[in-house]
Amino acid sequence: SLAEARERARAARQLVQDGRDPIEARREALAERVAGEARQVKFRDAAAMYIDAHEPGWRNAKHAYQWRQSLQAFANPIIGDMHVSAVQTAEVMRVLGPIWKTKNETAQRVRGRIENILDWCKVQGSRSGENPARWKGHLDKLLPKPSKVAPGENHPALPWQQMPAFMQALRQRSGVSARALEFIVLTAARSGEARGAQWKEVDLDARVWHVPADRMKAGRAHDVPLSDAVVELLNELRVDDADGLIFKGRGGKLLSDMSVLAVIRRMNEPELIWKDIDGRPALVHGMRATFRMWAAEATNFPRDVAEHALAHQLPDRVEAAYQRSTLFKKRGALMAEWATYCTTNPALTSETPTERT
Repeated sequence: SLAEARERARAARQLVQDGRDPIEARREALAERVAGEARQVKFRDAAAMYIDAHEPGWRNAKHAYQWRQSLQAFANPIIGDMHVSAVQTAEVMRVLGPIWKTKNETAQRVRGRIENILDWCKVQGSRSGENPARWKGHLDKLLPKPSKVAPGENHPALPWQQMPAFMQALRQRSGVSARALEFIVLTAARSGEARGAQWKEVDLDARVWHVPADRMKAGRAHDVPLSDAVVELLNELRVDDADGLIFKGRGGKLLSDMSVLAVIRRMNEPELIWKDIDGRPALVHGMRATFRMWAAEATNFPRDVAEHALAHQLPDRVEAAYQRSTLFKKRGALMAEWATYCTTNPALTSETPTERT
């Protein structure tokens, strides 16, 4: 209306008299309004947008699923409907406090995910100030160290002296899960890397398994030398039109971790035979520790050869900077010796467990 136009003109003249540009002032007001609207984003919506934005760069769909499940279970019931700009230390503590001592590993992951989401919101303009989920110099003053709450516990590992007997019993088992476990033991690979192995990654003529970077824990490609025992195993599994996964689960899909673990559980029925020195049932991941103990106690191979065989990064950065070789030839000799040891029929003694039939 004319009255409104006169009022706006008066306000503009007043801005000019105050030394301000009316056009610039209008832009600032618009920017402030947009920023205000951005700050009204709810945490659950921000979390969903963060996951959608980063999911394409994550290693697999399971990663995104874990993010969604943990946030839905622990964060959203408390801060899900809060605007991200309103989430402060007290709210983060309400999320973490109840589970920090009872579910510490989960709590650590939830804390890190909240921190990432709130950092993302800050860059997006949805919030400002310090991140209330930051650990160092912030939450570490309010919560006990994870190592004090839940000291790290190693995976139960079969004593290396029992591995030949275990492999002898394992080879009596039929099924793809048993063969996958045999492959895991002989290559000292992680379960996920072995279960996801594809025929196109294997060069039987060159006797090498090329594991691509996107399937490795450290994100770096890893070449595994194949012993005679592994080549023989793969030749037994291979058919003329072999393609895709080497170890296929139901419907040709990826074999589950539980399927491989179930092999050991069945081998431990009705009596617990295959266990670690503390009496805990042996686990699949513990097989890597068994290999490492054997390499250290029963061979003269250098430490770094065994560490490279496990695809571990050297802990000493200076050493790693100079030791850039993967020691493939020496690892080949180590893995050949390991396979020979594993597949040698054990002499049954009072200290060697035997599987009941």
